[in-house]
Amino acid sequence: MRLLFIHAHPVPERFNTALCSTAVSTARDKGHEVRLIDRCAESFNPAMSTEQRRIYNDGEPPPSDLQPHIEALQWAVARIFVYQTWWCSQPAILKGWLDRVWRPGITFTLSAPTQPMRPALTKVRQIGVITALGLPWWLWTFLFGAPGRTIILRGLRFCTQPRTRTFWLGLHDMDTQTDTARRRYLDRVRAWIARSPL
Repeated sequence: MRLLFIHAHPVPERFNTALCSTAVSTARDKGHEVRLIDRCAESFNPAMSTEQRRIYNDGEPPPSDLQPHIEALQWAVARIFVYQTWWCSQPAILKGWLDRVWRPGITFTLSAPTQPMRPALTKVRQIGVITALGLPWWLWTFLFGAPGRTIILRGLRFCTQPRTRTFWLGLHDMDTQTDTARRRYLDRVRAWIARSPL
């Protein structure tokens, strides 16, 4: 299966890089075709300019710097996001990537002002998230409503076929976890990717 991993963390020596490396290597070992987009390593510009926003809904060709990202997005049948959850959501560089790359005509269609949005990524079979969070699960879920999870597993899933599967793997209380707990989480990520029906 064609898997696209999207990684977003600005510090390469942090635990999040180990999460991404574990997931990618496990997928390759299982024989999947894998591509990796590393938002921070590529110095991706997450900001949408004034002019880009003005023509966003006009069907104009996307900016040239987005073409490799759009091609990878359309190539893959599974997308797995690996990032550190900050302020209950995605890092700014990843949110900016969603703003700029998940655009009309690429991930959804608007045929007329009076018609509702329709999905365009109809070949997608799975969307998933591998993340770590500073908050305990109950606080993140019950007080804040898990906004980062909603953005990916509901918002982005809308752009795919109705049968698209989703998954969410999260290590909560990240700042107080022991090395043993972090190794267990890496094992969990490895096992999930290895047995997941991708």
